[in-house]
Amino acid sequence: MNLIDLENVSVVYSQKRPMSFKKLSNQALEPTSLSIGNQETLGLVGESGSGKSTLGRAILLLEKLASGSILYQGISVHDFQGMNLKHYRKAVQVIFQDPYSSLNPRLTIKETLTEGIRLHFPGITSIDLNDRLNNLLASISLSNSILDRYPHEFSGGQRQRIAIARALSVEPKIVISDEATSALDVSTQAQVIQTLIDLKSEKGLSFLFISHDLNLVKFVSDRIAVMYLGEIVEIARTEELEKQTLHPYTQILFASHFLVSKRKEKQKALVGEIPSSFLKPNGCYFHTRCPNVQEVCKHTKPKNERISSTHYVKCHLVVKK
Repeated sequence: MNLIDLENVSVVYSQKRPMSFKKLSNQALEPTSLSIGNQETLGLVGESGSGKSTLGRAILLLEKLASGSILYQGISVHDFQGMNLKHYRKAVQVIFQDPYSSLNPRLTIKETLTEGIRLHFPGITSIDLNDRLNNLLASISLSNSILDRYPHEFSGGQRQRIAIARALSVEPKIVISDEATSALDVSTQAQVIQTLIDLKSEKGLSFLFISHDLNLVKFVSDRIAVMYLGEIVEIARTEELEKQTLHPYTQILFASHFLVSKRKEKQKALVGEIPSSFLKPNGCYFHTRCPNVQEVCKHTKPKNERISSTHYVKCHLVVKK
């Protein structure tokens, strides 16, 4: 049984048009189905505006769904109330991208870290609480001397490590990491990533790892999902995707990565910018930027084609092969 299942989940935003009573609809997340298994790390990549964070927020129940359902261990979370909902909130934690806005500036670090612990473990003793705090801080390479300080007294990287400790403080089952390491320097990033990998093994954690860093995503992920303009265009196991990228968007993302890492020349590059989700193109959403576009791409949406038991892609060109 999977830990999390999304079944045709979509999110739609509305925006009132200037000087009009009509509203524009923005389908930030197209009907999406995917799963996250126990002790699995699913990497989620794509440009800014592709819907990665919206998908993560939907799992956290921070966004109202326009359609579909979310299952936790096979049970619909939309039926959760009271203690069941509280249990789900504990099981699904998040590390936001911006450590400046994700920490309460009026709470000390001790208050920040103990707030969730006291809520979800009301009978915890002072000794056990202190032991947990010491272990949390050791896992992010900070000493307990910081506990009486406030968020503004730390660097951005230190604040992000504190945010990571807060997410882990209640012993979650899955952590949604939304660009959580982007504020860290290279050495600290490597240390934090190794910590997350160790915790995955020790605690049986699962991760939804959202990042622009393909090298990092490939290193930590068991599977990788590629998003473009609100939909997943390709998903496969990491080693399978490295050997065979089928969607043109995935190919360009991977080629761009190798262009930087290996300094190759004359590689494909993305042309133009991602379209507005208020005015999505007809047919395949990527056809306005695709180097291999054909007439069918301009008016017909591609279906999700199964390449193998773990590899799926949405592309007309793949079907024709």
